[in-house]
Amino acid sequence: MTEQTTPRTNRTVLVLLDTPATELRSSALELLTIARGLGRVEAVTLEAPSVPTLAQLSAYGVEIVLQAELPAAVRGGDDAHLSPVVAEALAAALRLRDADAVILSATFANKEAAARLAHLTGAGLVIDATSVTESAEPGPELADAPPAGSLVAGKRVFAGSWDTSCVVRTETAVFTVRPNSIVPEPAPVAVATEVEGFAVEVSELATVARSVSREVHERAVGGRPSLAEAAVVVAGGRGTDGDFGPVEDLADALGAAVGASRDAVYEGWFDEFVGQTGVTVAPRLYIGAGISGAPHHRGGMQASQVIVAVNSDPECPLFEISDFAVVGDLADVLPQAAQVIREHKG
Repeated sequence: MTEQTTPRTNRTVLVLLDTPATELRSSALELLTIARGLGRVEAVTLEAPSVPTLAQLSAYGVEIVLQAELPAAVRGGDDAHLSPVVAEALAAALRLRDADAVILSATFANKEAAARLAHLTGAGLVIDATSVTESAEPGPELADAPPAGSLVAGKRVFAGSWDTSCVVRTETAVFTVRPNSIVPEPAPVAVATEVEGFAVEVSELATVARSVSREVHERAVGGRPSLAEAAVVVAGGRGTDGDFGPVEDLADALGAAVGASRDAVYEGWFDEFVGQTGVTVAPRLYIGAGISGAPHHRGGMQASQVIVAVNSDPECPLFEISDFAVVGDLADVLPQAAQVIREHKG
């Protein structure tokens, strides 16, 4: 978890809101919590924020929402979501507010927009950060250390096997932060939130590629959270023999997302797999049922905070990185676990 420190009062941090027209997801509230620990927080949107969103921003201490006023050619359409357009809107907001940092959620589209933003502004860039903090006063033995107050991003690399610290040495910093990096916390005192429009001139280069159509595929099924952002994930593999009923039942008891191994998806048993070439997750709790734990799968989930493995094979490789392992038939273990969880909730 990221420890919140006393923020530098003269630093301005911009946070891009992905879903302002409805309400903010947990991942956005995490970004606001992180940003509040760094300085003054201002939100940036590409569309008008809804009443529920404004209420959330008020609770999280955001006084100013900067709403981009895009040219008519891209306003209100799919082109407004093109990464070059998003990057130029953020660059305009950064210049307008003389901001020190920009934080985005670590979606595929936002990573591209963040890279373009860093190129446009000459900012330092860290992708897939797990924390953003200020550096402490360096000791005398660190002659080349950055000055106190520099922004430092925590980042897991090599498929979650190394934890690194990345110091941004430029005046401006851009970060994309992975979900479940911190527990969202409202501000001690709610504030009044105001929306201010700002004009964005989109370059011809940003609209050379046009969006012909855009279809959002909702991954959450039956009220479950999306796999990439879920705080709890239950995944099934070949050991399910194609029956994901116990996996989904336990997920519903926990309020978790459901995932699968790559082999299970290739067999046609499920439609979304966890792995290096699939969805990379880092939930607070990951339960792998009937999954052997091949390197491809481990690379997509071993950054999870707590890992539980259920497998009938006592030599299962996933046990090697698990915090808790159960040797048994998932068809017996998972229903029992789901029943106990529901009784406990009751």
